[in-house]
Amino acid sequence: MSDTVIQVDNVSKLYQLGEISTGTLSRDLHRWWTQLRGKEDPFQKIGQTNDRTVRSSADFVWALKDISFEVKQGEVLGIIGRNGAGKSTLLKILSRVTKPTSGRIRVKGRIASLLEVGTGFHPELTGRENIFLNGAIMGMTKTEIKSKLDEIIAFAGVERYIDTPVKRYSSGMYVRLAFAVAAHLDPEILVIDEVLAVGDAEFQKKCLGKMKDVSEKEGRTVLFVSHNMDAVQKLCTKGIVLNNGTVRESGSIKKVLLKYVQELTLSKASFEFGKPVVETAGYVEHLSVEDLNGKLLPEVQVGDNWQVRIRFTLMKEINHFIIGLGITAQLGFPVHTSWSIPVDLKEGTYEAIFINDVVIYTSGLYYLDVGLSSFLKTFQFLEQLAYIQVSDVPNLKSDQVVNTRSGVIINQMKVNIVRKV
Repeated sequence: MSDTVIQVDNVSKLYQLGEISTGTLSRDLHRWWTQLRGKEDPFQKIGQTNDRTVRSSADFVWALKDISFEVKQGEVLGIIGRNGAGKSTLLKILSRVTKPTSGRIRVKGRIASLLEVGTGFHPELTGRENIFLNGAIMGMTKTEIKSKLDEIIAFAGVERYIDTPVKRYSSGMYVRLAFAVAAHLDPEILVIDEVLAVGDAEFQKKCLGKMKDVSEKEGRTVLFVSHNMDAVQKLCTKGIVLNNGTVRESGSIKKVLLKYVQELTLSKASFEFGKPVVETAGYVEHLSVEDLNGKLLPEVQVGDNWQVRIRFTLMKEINHFIIGLGITAQLGFPVHTSWSIPVDLKEGTYEAIFINDVVIYTSGLYYLDVGLSSFLKTFQFLEQLAYIQVSDVPNLKSDQVVNTRSGVIINQMKVNIVRKV
C-alpha cells in the first residue's frame, strides 16, 4: 500500500563463526560456481538456528531467518527479544550497514540510524562539522542544515564543546549529539538501537518525548529496540518479538509484550545452559530457584524465603573470583544485586547459593542476571538468564513488612560457594 514505508520480505542473514568470508578458497569457488549456475548457495543449507546457549560443530549460523513484516508511515515499531535474538542485525540490514543473505527490503524515504555510540561520526572533526557531515550524507543542503543547527545543539546540550573534536567527548556527550542529529535532520524513518541506555535519566526522557513527537506530530516512522519494556509500551504502537533469529510474534504492542512475558513466565525453576562457543575462563551451567531446603520453587509466595543455586565451571585457576546475582523487575529496572566475597578458586566445577531470607518482594516477574568475574574483569555476564515468579498470595511473618513503593527492601544476600566433585 502507498502508506507502507518499510516492507521486509523473507529476509535472512547467514554468518560464518570465527572466520572471514567462507574461510577457504575451495568454499569460495564452490559458492561462486553454484551461484553462476543459478542454484542455491550450498552453505546456506547447513546453517543452524541462532541459539547462542548451545555449542555446535557447525560453521554457519542464521542470525536472521525468513523475517517478514511491514511498517506504515507514522507507526512506532518496537523490536524486542533477548540478547542474541537478532535485533541489532535486523536494524543494520534496514540501515544498509550490511546486506541480507537472502530476501528483499523496500524502503520509502530517508533513514537516520543510531545503532551504537559514535556511528557516522568522524572522531577528528568537531561536533559542528559532524552535524554538517551527517546532513550531507542524508542529502541535505548546507542551507537546510544551518536552519536546524541551533536546534540540534540546544537539544544535545553540548554548546560548550560543539567546536571540539568529538574524539574528546564522553560516551554520554557522543550519544546526546548523535541522537539530536538523527532526530532533527528530517529523516522519514528514524532507527534507534539500545544506545539510549548510555544517556542519563533526564536525557532518556527527553529522547523518548522527541521520538513520540516525531511519530505523532510529524508523521514519521520510528523503529525502536530496547530492553526497557516500560519505554517500549509507552512509545510503540506495534511490535515484533525476535527469538533465535526468527519472528515469534507480531502485532499490537500489547499483544507482543504479553506474548514475550508469557514465554518467560512458564512455570519453571530449573534452567540448563550449554558451554559457550567462545572460549572463556568460566561459564554458568545450571541455575535453579529453590526453597531453603533445596526443593524447586516454580512460584514463590510473597514473604517466602528462597535461594538461587548456580552451578558454574572454571576452566583455569581464578584469583579473587567473584560471582554476582542481579535481579531486575519485569519492566527492566534493577531492584537488587548481591556479590560473593572475593576468593581464590582452582579449576573445576562449583556451586554458589544465594540465600534470600531478608529481602521481601511484591508479586510479579523478576529476571535474574549472573556475572562471573576476577577482581575487576568480568569474563561472563548473562542478562535475563532466568526468572522468579512471585505470586500475589502473601505469606508474611509478623515482623516482615513489604516496601510497596520500591517493591523490595535492599539488603545483601548470603552467598555460599561449594566445590563439586
